[in-house]
Amino acid sequence: MNMALEFKTVSKSAHLTPEQVEEFGRRVEEIRLEVMQNLGEQDSKYIYKVRNFVRYTEIASRGMLMFGGWIPPVWLLGTAMLGVSKIVENMELGHNVMHGQFDWLNDPSLRGEDYDWDNTCSGNDWRYTHNYMHHTYTNIVGKDHDVGYGILRVTEDQKWEVRHLANIPLALQLMFFFQWYVGVQNLHLEDALVYKTKTWKQVWADAAEFRKKARRQVLKDYVFFPAIATINFIPVLAGNAVANIMRNLWSSAVIFNGHFTEDAETFEADNTENETKAQWYLRQIRGSSNFTGGKWMHFMSGNLSHQIEHHLFPDMPANRYEQVAPQIRALCAEYGVNYNEANFMKQFWTVWVRLAKCSLPNDLSAQLAQGWSTLKSKFKFA
Repeated sequence: MNMALEFKTVSKSAHLTPEQVEEFGRRVEEIRLEVMQNLGEQDSKYIYKVRNFVRYTEIASRGMLMFGGWIPPVWLLGTAMLGVSKIVENMELGHNVMHGQFDWLNDPSLRGEDYDWDNTCSGNDWRYTHNYMHHTYTNIVGKDHDVGYGILRVTEDQKWEVRHLANIPLALQLMFFFQWYVGVQNLHLEDALVYKTKTWKQVWADAAEFRKKARRQVLKDYVFFPAIATINFIPVLAGNAVANIMRNLWSSAVIFNGHFTEDAETFEADNTENETKAQWYLRQIRGSSNFTGGKWMHFMSGNLSHQIEHHLFPDMPANRYEQVAPQIRALCAEYGVNYNEANFMKQFWTVWVRLAKCSLPNDLSAQLAQGWSTLKSKFKFA
């Protein structure tokens, strides 16, 4: 794998004729329909098992912290278990349910429009910024706010600003406080902080739902549970804080790996105005990345290890992505479409390569890349 400071944003599917694109899209749709018409007991059992896992691990972990948090091994185990519980609730339960993947069950507690997760981002804000904006305008610069979250520069197509010199430390900060950045994403704080196109009065008004949700989360994790633990106040408080950081770091890493890798493409807004469904399918593949792993890797990532399949079929139960992935991979190979997949650490490495490159102006970045290429050639680096 090329580890140099370079990445390609040119289309990997330019060789396809319009007719081939439409045929490609038709076959992707066939794969989708085959699964969606056969949802049933296995999918129902799966999501209820996931919900039970979240419930029981949270009960057990909070019990350990509350009654034995002063014992270091118990604190470590309780905190780790609470972190896992929060990760699964966020990734495999909340995210997927809020996509409407289980609306067909007609269970009010699993209805996508009503579900609200254990996160500072309100369900309504998430459904707008993620389900609608991100999944409709995936990787379109200027329309999909997930392209850098208003903080990072992740493509040469974004205008370089001096603040982007801090791309790497800002990315680390984003990871540690991910739920908070996602919580305020719909406010577009950069418009008030950097571009001055929005007043703080407008921000405050727009933040009403976020303030309500964030207050509830803070009171739950940092006031209520520590308070009822009485003498174990500090261990419970610390355990909750560490569990939230665990969830933030893991969920952000999964998201980064799905969207900001070396081969994930970005797009201009004027390219998609008259986009067909087949072209939309193709854009989802070109702009997404998968990472490989075992069943626990898929489970802990909410099956977003299959980010390509998720972007193609956001309303398909995520437990089915592993089933359809080989079919999508084979279809891409048949049509010569890049299927961006590698192991977790390889993908994660290319994310940071990309962030480093984008921290610099395009011309300077290109010069450094050329210099690295020359150095490689001179000393015959791998």
